[in-house]
Amino acid sequence: MPLPAALLPALLLGLLWPGAVRGRSPPGRLPAGPRQRRWDAALFARSVARLPAERRDAARDGDYLLGIKRLRRLYCNVGIGFHIQVLPDGRIDGIHSENRYSLLEISPVERGVVSIFGVRSGLFVAMNSKGKLYGSAHFNDECKFKEILLPNNYNAYESRIYPGMYIALSKNGRTKKGNKVSPTMTVTHFLPRI
Repeated sequence: MPLPAALLPALLLGLLWPGAVRGRSPPGRLPAGPRQRRWDAALFARSVARLPAERRDAARDGDYLLGIKRLRRLYCNVGIGFHIQVLPDGRIDGIHSENRYSLLEISPVERGVVSIFGVRSGLFVAMNSKGKLYGSAHFNDECKFKEILLPNNYNAYESRIYPGMYIALSKNGRTKKGNKVSPTMTVTHFLPRI
């Protein structure tokens, strides 16, 4: 009776490394602790999930929510240079020096699309249909931005549901309406900084 394709890696791993299945270390290594066993199990589960026999293209799109979250400050080199900050009252503007409200979490939502979350304020950066930026307590379609890498190695952030509208800061640090700017203007160029 042939083995299902999903069990083949488990069988091979069990034959090549008997301790993997039963939680024992191979000879010459210290016994694996609970953390190491969980890590081994996670790596094994990932390898089984990538088998060609079990392609999960539809489910793969949802995996972006579990992707790498980057803690960054978005710096715009316009005027004296500003970092985007998300204030607790929902206002979004630029501040010259770094502060606790300028720390942002950039998370992948789907391929090439990110959400921007103010860590201290607990609000998502969102853009309404008129191109105005605001802080949203709940994640919705207005919180999705296409992250575009520009030739000068800066990023531009275009609204996902309102194409042609970009996040932008004026030379005074105020937000500009997304429909009044284009990605060729430096007011839309942001450098993610650690």
